[in-house]
Amino acid sequence: MNIYTTDKIRNVAILGHGGAGKTALTEAMAYLSGLTSRMGKTEDGNTLSDFTKEEIKRKISISTSVVPIEWEGYKINILDTPGYFDFEGEVEEALSAAGAVVIVVNGKAGVEVGAEKAWELCEKYKLPRMIYVSNMDVDNASFRQVLEDMTEKFGKKLAPFHFPIRENEKFVGYVNVVGETAHKWQGKDVVDCEMPDYSKPYLEKFRESLMEAVAETSEEMMERYFGGETFSEAEIRAALRTNVCDGSIVPMTMGSNTLCQGVFALIDDIIKYFPSPENRTVKGINMKTNEIYDADYDFSKAKSAYVWKTIVDPFIGKYSLIKVNSGVLKTDDVIYNVDKEIEEKIGKLYVLQGNKPIEVKELHAGDIGALAKLTGARTGNSLSTKATTIKFGQWEMPTPYTYMRYNPKDKGDVDKLSQALQKISHEDITMKYVNDAVNRQMLLYGMGDLHLEVIASKLLNEYKVDIELTKPKVAFKETIKKTSDVEYKYKKQSGGHGQYGHVKMKFSPSGNLEEAYEFDQEVVGGAVPKNYFPAVEKGIQDSVARGPLAAYPVVGVRAVLYDGSYHPVDSSEMAFKTAAIQAFKKGFMEAGPILLEPIENLKVIVPDAYTGDVLGDLNKRRGRVLGMNPTTSGKTCIEAEIPMMELFGYGTDLRSMTGGRGTYSYEFVRYEQCPSDIQEKEVAARASKVAEGNADV
Repeated sequence: MNIYTTDKIRNVAILGHGGAGKTALTEAMAYLSGLTSRMGKTEDGNTLSDFTKEEIKRKISISTSVVPIEWEGYKINILDTPGYFDFEGEVEEALSAAGAVVIVVNGKAGVEVGAEKAWELCEKYKLPRMIYVSNMDVDNASFRQVLEDMTEKFGKKLAPFHFPIRENEKFVGYVNVVGETAHKWQGKDVVDCEMPDYSKPYLEKFRESLMEAVAETSEEMMERYFGGETFSEAEIRAALRTNVCDGSIVPMTMGSNTLCQGVFALIDDIIKYFPSPENRTVKGINMKTNEIYDADYDFSKAKSAYVWKTIVDPFIGKYSLIKVNSGVLKTDDVIYNVDKEIEEKIGKLYVLQGNKPIEVKELHAGDIGALAKLTGARTGNSLSTKATTIKFGQWEMPTPYTYMRYNPKDKGDVDKLSQALQKISHEDITMKYVNDAVNRQMLLYGMGDLHLEVIASKLLNEYKVDIELTKPKVAFKETIKKTSDVEYKYKKQSGGHGQYGHVKMKFSPSGNLEEAYEFDQEVVGGAVPKNYFPAVEKGIQDSVARGPLAAYPVVGVRAVLYDGSYHPVDSSEMAFKTAAIQAFKKGFMEAGPILLEPIENLKVIVPDAYTGDVLGDLNKRRGRVLGMNPTTSGKTCIEAEIPMMELFGYGTDLRSMTGGRGTYSYEFVRYEQCPSDIQEKEVAARASKVAEGNADV
């Protein structure tokens, strides 16, 4: 692949709803540019961008793939992203490297929630965008309907640059609004044709809105427009490029991916209207001077880059995907990882075409490439020279809230599983695995049920570790509401030294649920010698780890040793520890034991139309609504307190209720007494496990 300077580079992310045709569009662009000799199909599992086993098996995009194409002296780095919401972390990563976005909308299915979310992300990050309506060769596909729906949702920013020509319900050509020309396809060639009569009113309407947008670019243009002057095509294109780059105009075009029709015009418009990196800004911090560093994709400045994605594949190895923020990276350069504070030699430079690494000699500012075997590098790391250490801000990534309990089916795979999860976490930073030692369970967090399912499948197919995903235990805790006064004498005689420990203890609520227990002694007269006090406390300490009620951790208990007795020969620390353990069990159960459940503060953001359904569902889940507030994005944020156990499966249910438009987040607030019916179930479950001999499960 040739070397490209900053002004000849376009970094374009392809976004849209799952199944809209993003991967098919990428294939068509690769084919037209000569990168491939035939177009792959998702159904056949032979596309450039969906190359992993999981993607081929499931026939969906799971990871963002880079497919760079060369087009008339320019390089377009296409970032093909997943459309399913479980993999939105991949979309965020792609946007951290992209300079513009093509939103793909299925011409038959219309404007789906994935397209709406793509638009919202473009607004959030102020990215120029273009709408591409796919599947125009399919019956019932309607460009006009998509235009109307999107205009209704997003306002009058939308401007058709092309619209379809149909004959006998067949997609045969298109009208170029800017050039006021009509074209038809003859095989692979595009030929000029007469403008159909039915297209002329649309052209007039679309052209007028374009001219108004052009006029608004300057006062001089506005005067000329109201003076009745016409603008030259060069003036129109220059003005439109300004508008597209600042997001005040969003071009709309259309085509057929499978027939490669309309894709040529799309690539052409990407070159003409989308900004090169030199027209965008990127800032970091110079760690030596602590000043803002304007990298701004300037090739003449010190080398710096950002690791926006990591690929760890058992077959092709590890690649750190980078975007060069300033300077020119060259083979054998030594770079400094600012986050890890280590220097590493680059070795070879690559660009990835899907999973195929292509060696290049250098990468200019603004370009996207890959570095192999950087041992210390992780996604989000900043790379620079040691002389000029530049730290770039980390991109905002979504937090995983869906979780399941996981265990290896073969207990001998524990170490192997840990290593595999560590490797996966390097490339998938929306996956988290947590050892919940208190409740004796390992938890796997992801963006949704499909995400967790894919991770489990990947562990099996790529790392040969089979795991079982089950419903997690809720982190209940136990405490008491009353007081109790108990006595326990541990006496054992079996020849020789016996065992003797005798304690009298009081148990009461401490009022502090942050601490497991408080221990005090009020022994008088030496009834229990001082040297046995630590043993009694150790007995309490061991007891609170697994409470007598349902084997959950104990909190908020005050234990007071006030009397007892000892034997000068048979008493021992072990005997008093055992006596304290038994006294605790007895005293805890006599002091009104209750189960506490974790309460979460939940925030649900939904369009107004869904607030009724969400509120009704929260009510069924024992949620207490605290308030409803409008958001800056025109939605409603519902804030509620809800028991943690009621959030299991909430992500899936919320997507179902809102058509995928709702999002949620939660954080722990406090513990509260749970209802008696839930306590009874937990106590019964514990008794059942004890009866089966599985008390530690």
